[in-house]
Order: sequence, then structure tokens, then C-alpha cells
Amino acid sequence: MQLSPILVFAASALATSAWAQTKWDLPSAYPASNFHTENLTQFANDIDKATAGKLKITVHANQSLFKAPEIKRAVQGGQAQLGEILLVNFQNEWPMFGADGLPFLADSYDSAMKLYKAQKPMLEKKLGEQGMILLYAVAWPPQGIYSKKPLASAADLKGIKWRAYSPATSRIAELVGAQPVTVQAAEVTQAFATGVAESMMSSGSTGWDSKLYEHVKYWYDTQAWLPKNAVIGNKAAFDALDGATKQAVLKAAADAETRGWEASKKANTETLEKLKANGMQILPPSPQLKADMKKVGDTMLKEWLDKAGPEGQQLIDAFGK
Repeated sequence: MQLSPILVFAASALATSAWAQTKWDLPSAYPASNFHTENLTQFANDIDKATAGKLKITVHANQSLFKAPEIKRAVQGGQAQLGEILLVNFQNEWPMFGADGLPFLADSYDSAMKLYKAQKPMLEKKLGEQGMILLYAVAWPPQGIYSKKPLASAADLKGIKWRAYSPATSRIAELVGAQPVTVQAAEVTQAFATGVAESMMSSGSTGWDSKLYEHVKYWYDTQAWLPKNAVIGNKAAFDALDGATKQAVLKAAADAETRGWEASKKANTETLEKLKANGMQILPPSPQLKADMKKVGDTMLKEWLDKAGPEGQQLIDAFGK
């Protein structure tokens, strides 16, 4: 008996789809050499290996596919199946996204991890409602103040052009009397080179990525906060995977989270040493500057709790336990 051409075609199409390769995009806002991006690449490679090439993930570094503020919406709308976002960028949408950008709330790796554990169930629920899943999150190194001039107190920041990248960093500028200028990570070098920005709060890692030692002479180690990058996925795309591939993604995500936190600690030490070797002064903040910034942190926590309401209080209580 001869099979009709239609049946032959249907049978071969079925065989092809059983072995079909799934291709996903993963946009990121940071350079390929940044430890977060290197971790994303390893995450993608782990999945490729675990699924024997069945799921291929392409990492698009340095805003090459979507700009930082667009990545979350791209994942939610399915234009990208995965994405890496800086949670604090979305505080205006939901206060909990900004919890790890509150100055001096969690000011070490241990306290940042404790805050993440308190925040995680809330993040999972919120992203779930928006049609997404949280795969993993990794903290940036502690934030310090970059400045073109020496700072003895917060008064020295008055009128200075301050790079802001989130609602919290804009608010710090307002509270110290600086002039906030919105600049995303990919444009930091140019902003400092052209005088658009003269100061900012960021990690040693960002300073090194941006070659800030060419334009800035001082970094004050305030250890203000450790904001997190989260890797999120489109839930429909994830749900469409077979069971074994889903497990491979979740396993690679858990490994990436553990590896990423360790890489962050290493990047913190290494990048500060490299900045120093290139002529930047890495300094402890003066007692006055520390006290001034602590006051800013207290004001911002109060304001955040007013906006976040009972949900915010629940998070702070869980963190404080």
C-alpha cells in the first residue's frame, strides 16, 4: 500500500516537530564583559548542553535588542522570551520592585540575600499576575558615590549633575540638592566624558565597565545598597516547553543564581582594585557624609512605606526577623 503524499508530508512534519529546536532571545542592558552578562551566557550554555541543543538562547548584551526600560514589557508581550531587568527601574509601577534600592536598608551581601528571600514570594506572585516567571536574581556590588570633586558632606553635592537611573537615585539627588540627569548604563561613559554627569551612586563594577577612572577621581565606599538584576521569562513560552526542558531551565537558573552572587562579590573586590590601579581614589566616606546619607535613607524608607502600605510593612517586617 502506497501512502498518499499528504500522509507522507504529515508524518515527516510530525517527526521534525518532535525534534524541533526552540530559539529564545534574552536581552540585557549591560556590556558582554560585565559579570551579570557573563553569567547569562553561562546560563544559556548550560541550557543548550542540558537539552542537547533543543533550546537555544541568544543573549543580546548592551541594549542591542531593547533598551533597559523596555526589556520587561518585551518579555511580558512575548517579543523576547527571557530578559534581564534591574528591579529598581520599575519602582513606580510597584513599590516592592524598589525595595533593594532603599539606601542603607540592606547594606551587605548577607543582608541583601536576606532581603531577597523576603521579597522573592512577592516578586513571583506579581510577575505571575503579569504573565511572567522569575527565574533568578543576582545583586550588584554595594553602591558608592562617584564624584569629580572631593566630598566631605552631602552639602558638597549641592547643584552637582547627578546621574540617575531609577526613581530612588533621582530622589537621592533631590534630597541632597543635586541635579538629577537620567542616564542608562550604556551611556555612562559618554555622560561623564561630556560633563552631562559629574557624580552618581553606583558599584565599582559599573565604574570599571564605563572606564570612569578617565573622568572621575573619587569613589566613596558608602555601601548604600545592593540592587538586584532579575532574569524573567514569558510564562506562556515557558509553559510551552516539555517537562525535561523546563527542568533544565530551572536547574540552570538555580545554578546561575548561586554562581552570580559569588561573581558579584569577586567583581566588587576586583573592580575596585582595578579602578585604584588606574588612578581613582577609593575612600571611606567621612562620618559627616555617612550621617547625611543615612538621613537620606531614613527619609526614603518612610516615603517608600507610605506608598507601599501594608505590603511594604510586611516586607520590612519579614526582612527584620
